[in-house]
Amino acid sequence: MDVKPVNPKADEWAERIAAQTRSGMSVKQFCREQGLTEYSFYAWRKRVQASGPVRFALVERRARRQERTAEPTVELVLATGERLRIGSGVDIATLRTVLDALRG
Repeated sequence: MDVKPVNPKADEWAERIAAQTRSGMSVKQFCREQGLTEYSFYAWRKRVQASGPVRFALVERRARRQERTAEPTVELVLATGERLRIGSGVDIATLRTVLDALRG
């Protein structure tokens, strides 16, 4: 089954933006070498960052030697490696505010 990306152009630019970050080059130098305009690069970077989904990583459950807490939690591992633990009593409006901030 072939699954087509929702927006292949955005995916293409997201990869270009990631490549520039990995390269260690300035945006100006990267664009010059790739034949891109800086204006397009910055416009697409803003668009991709604004609409980019929050990405989650699969977290394996391992048996813990510590006692488990009585309150279940969900743990999100962000792309930066930081962890966000969400308890069962969290206010949904607060959670939405936090997730919106992470997307921005």
